[in-house]
Amino acid sequence: MFSLFRQSKRPARSQLATDAMAPATAVQEDACLHLERACLRAEAGLGRDIPRPTLRFDIRGKTAGMAYSSHNLIRLNPKLLEENPDIFYTEVIPHELCHLLAHSLHGKVKPHGKEWQALMRGLFGLSPRTTHSLDTSSVSRSIEYRCQCGPVPLSVRRHNKVVRGDTRYLCRRCGDYLKQPDKR
Repeated sequence: MFSLFRQSKRPARSQLATDAMAPATAVQEDACLHLERACLRAEAGLGRDIPRPTLRFDIRGKTAGMAYSSHNLIRLNPKLLEENPDIFYTEVIPHELCHLLAHSLHGKVKPHGKEWQALMRGLFGLSPRTTHSLDTSSVSRSIEYRCQCGPVPLSVRRHNKVVRGDTRYLCRRCGDYLKQPDKR
């Protein structure tokens, strides 16, 4: 049954409070320091002061980080950060900071448009990639479904759509409908 009260992907305004979360681990403290270094590097490259973004460690799932320009906020995935601190320090934090900078310098622009790409290259010397290549197996959950060819993993999101009766999925190989195995 369709519900009008489904949770939105976007956090509520109350969840986007401007108060930074206190770092809970040494790696999170280091992330704060690396954000400050990235801000200093951006200031040197741009020749102007920039407001320091709030940093929070509260994203779940496969997303590494997100930037919210209207709140000058960067949110990071704490689990992926703990598993891949160096990549977060050198790529994810500059990536998200460039989103905030692109918005503050150019107004409303495409998230990974030419303005953002120029900042990635010019300020941080990074290739402007839009997605990460981190191992997300520790944060990925799937439910095993079956078809004629055998087991097929289905994401929790897709499984929930099946349970609600919103959709059915076909196997890409055999064309059979995916079915959840009987629970015994």
